Amino acid sequence: MIHDRVTQMVIGVAALVSLIAWLTLIAVPAWRSYWRLRERVLALVMSVYVLAAFVLAGARAGGLVLWYYDRL
Repeated sequence: MIHDRVTQMVIGVAALVSLIAWLTLIAVPAWRSYWRLRERVLALVMSVYVLAAFVLAGARAGGLVLWYYDRL
């Protein structure tokens, strides 16, 4: 049971670090680049869209590694 807890803690820390990196490197500059509220919100929405695309691409790559792990 302890290994499950360690795995969950590692996943949680990685998610927190990723969220902080996204906020500092993507969201804050996107928010500061525009003056109007509508443009700021749209910039954040587009950055979330790109973030989701990268997350899905990473999940797919990880899934492929797990699927073909015995053949590697």
